[in-house]
Amino acid sequence: MAQDLRALVTGASAGIGAAFARKLRQQGRRLVVVARREERLRKLQQELGGAEAVAVVPADLGAAEACRHVFVEVGRLGIGVELLVNNAGLGHTGRFHEEPYERLVGMVDVNARAMVALTRLFLPAMIERASGAVINVASTAAFQPVPFFATYAASKAFAASFSEALAAEVRGSGVQVQLLCPGPTETEFFEEADHARVWANRLPRLGADAVVEASLRGLERRRGRVVVGLANQVLALLVGLGPRALAREVAALLYRPR
Repeated sequence: MAQDLRALVTGASAGIGAAFARKLRQQGRRLVVVARREERLRKLQQELGGAEAVAVVPADLGAAEACRHVFVEVGRLGIGVELLVNNAGLGHTGRFHEEPYERLVGMVDVNARAMVALTRLFLPAMIERASGAVINVASTAAFQPVPFFATYAASKAFAASFSEALAAEVRGSGVQVQLLCPGPTETEFFEEADHARVWANRLPRLGADAVVEASLRGLERRRGRVVVGLANQVLALLVGLGPRALAREVAALLYRPR
């Protein structure tokens, strides 16, 4: 009996994660969706074909044993993961020394630790099958330090370094690792990150569907790094070529709370 191979999407209750879930179902993939907000996941499950097509695993990935819980639950359901989308993420603007301790540590737990943990848990089976993919959702904030958004940007720089290194490790194994770097995107993230107080809130935003389409198109073309949008691609190039101190100061102007 063939294993029930599915795509697993974290942070699937809204934004880019929900857009990934919808697009992958359009492609005929069966899913596992993970997020803190179970009610939203259940609504998404019904929208996308019910329990046969979409398995719901509620979890707060900031909790210590959450990733192992997800792994055990997926195994209990008899599901194998052929595509892992590490999309769950937290962010908040503010002066580092004034931010609550729990908020800062939670960003690192969700944005970095959970990504590493889930990848370590699900990657070995992909390697054994010589087939599969991991998409790690980072950000254009990964390309430079961002004052007043320091922990978020640093966690996304970690995601970038981790993804690019892992992609080199698995080359030739049949498994792909993609680093996905969206710029500002029209999701709930801007409100949750308290961006109304910063100039970056005025930057143009892409739709979540456009981000997902760029990612999956890049996966088909076996691209290890996808920066979404021409303006963001130019920005990434300029940041890489220009003085790092200048990029940092521009970022500070964009993210300094008013």
